[in-house]
Amino acid sequence: MPTLILVRHGRSTANTSGVLAGRTPGVALDERGTEQAAALPGRLAALPLAAVVSSPLQRCRETLRPLLAARPELTLHTEERISECDYGDWSGRKLAELTDEPLMKVVQQHPSAAAFPGGESMRAMQARAVDAVRDWNARIEEEHGENAVYVMCSHGDIIKSLVADALGMHLDLFQRVQADPCSVTAIRYTRLRPFLLRLGDTGELASLAPREPAPDASAGTGGDEEDAAVGGGAGAP
Repeated sequence: MPTLILVRHGRSTANTSGVLAGRTPGVALDERGTEQAAALPGRLAALPLAAVVSSPLQRCRETLRPLLAARPELTLHTEERISECDYGDWSGRKLAELTDEPLMKVVQQHPSAAAFPGGESMRAMQARAVDAVRDWNARIEEEHGENAVYVMCSHGDIIKSLVADALGMHLDLFQRVQADPCSVTAIRYTRLRPFLLRLGDTGELASLAPREPAPDASAGTGGDEEDAAVGGGAGAP
């Protein structure tokens, strides 16, 4: 079965302003995100890509633009099922404001029970994303062979939930996974089990250095330093 290269979109204007973008239209890459996207073709240059699949949201399409320009033989396929989680009434709100919501503790500690008001549950989010990957694996294998490699550009929580599925982890543990902007996560699927080959690889180590606390909590996760960044976070400065 194929190898899936999961790319989180580059850093967006919502990431740096501490906003939970969700499916809010018009969220674009910021300057750093544009630089990250420009570096993506070089990072993937050695891979014989069979296909490129994207979330329909603007920030994912912008991330893939340089790759498609460098590899004109590739066609962009849009997949609704790997779109961002539907955060419903939380969409467009500052993460710092959401820390006092009773639901945030559930999102952090028991995400399989979390359902966003006016939106979807995290359980449903994972189910649709996993279904999409299984369907694309079958399609890619049929069209390009069992050793094919393809790219899928999506969002932080989607990628984390796919990693949890690949590792056989309960969704309640997926907040332990980190996927920074424009990071690469690679999963090789086989008939009996998936293999996680890369996790959140950005090709740099600077983000592992200790960081000073952000003067404005709204620029971070919006909560305690032990909380996971809902939506994925902004990554290294």
